[in-house]
Amino acid sequence: MSNTDIEIIVDDPTAPEADSPAVTSAAVVEVVVSLLLLALAVTLGWDNWRTGAAWDSTGPQPGYFPFYLSVILGGASLYGLATAFLSRKEAAEVFVTRAQLRRVMAVFVPTFLFCLATQFLGLYVASFFLIAGFMRMVGKIALWKSLLTAFIFTAVMFVTFDIAFDVIMPKGPLEAAFGH
Repeated sequence: MSNTDIEIIVDDPTAPEADSPAVTSAAVVEVVVSLLLLALAVTLGWDNWRTGAAWDSTGPQPGYFPFYLSVILGGASLYGLATAFLSRKEAAEVFVTRAQLRRVMAVFVPTFLFCLATQFLGLYVASFFLIAGFMRMVGKIALWKSLLTAFIFTAVMFVTFDIAFDVIMPKGPLEAAFGH
């Protein structure tokens, strides 16, 4: 038996279970996304028409190119809706299972909370909590290692951006207390 015939199988103990129930089908997701994009296209088209989507003596008005881009987006959305309604094969296809959605939410929810926390705590404190939280909850890493790594990374980020390059970053009450 040559080395090319060897098959290596690696089991992921954290992989979602194969028999997890479906949350939604691919067809439903395609219809919802197409409707959202169509609503965006209509909103952008109307706003750019309002600001001027014609060609005048000096050239294109401010909404000329964005208006036609929104027309293209609207056409693509209508095409997506038509194919979603006409396709029977994808109607039964599972888009996401409960176990898969749980894994996605394990990343999405903390990231969303990080964005909110940045507004009130500043970038560095929010980054500290995000890194430490991910390492502890998702990575199952020891608390002291998570806190130390988050602190070092946040300190290096602060020195690099705030001190070395003097980049203006969102600051919170902790930075204000230290005079930054």
